[in-house]
Amino acid sequence: MTVFSADRATYIKTHKIMGVVAMALGFGVLWIAGNPHAWTGLVGGAAAVALRGWYLSDEELGHRWVMENGVLSGPAERRIFLSDVVKVKSIGSAVQLITTAGDKHLIKFQEDPQATINAINAARSASGETT
Repeated sequence: MTVFSADRATYIKTHKIMGVVAMALGFGVLWIAGNPHAWTGLVGGAAAVALRGWYLSDEELGHRWVMENGVLSGPAERRIFLSDVVKVKSIGSAVQLITTAGDKHLIKFQEDPQATINAINAARSASGETT
């Protein structure tokens, strides 16, 4: 059995990056619009991401994916058979799984997304389920 849990440090780092992007976008939009108080976009962007991060942290950091007997089980009763996985790739700190049906699942806030990908692909190889 292999467990993939969200990493708190990665969660915080990801939100810092999102905050910087939100600040730049907020400032940029207000500046382009000619708002004399464009600096409020900086404050608003930072506040929005900080509030989101605080509000969702318990839920997001509580997500666990368990890989056992050729099945990945995740939050919200998700069950993905490794034989149904056609692609595994990283998107920032997340690992995306794409199934034969086209469903996409994210294992979010992984400290080392490549290690997660390697573990999933190794399990797929061991059971002869890679394509």
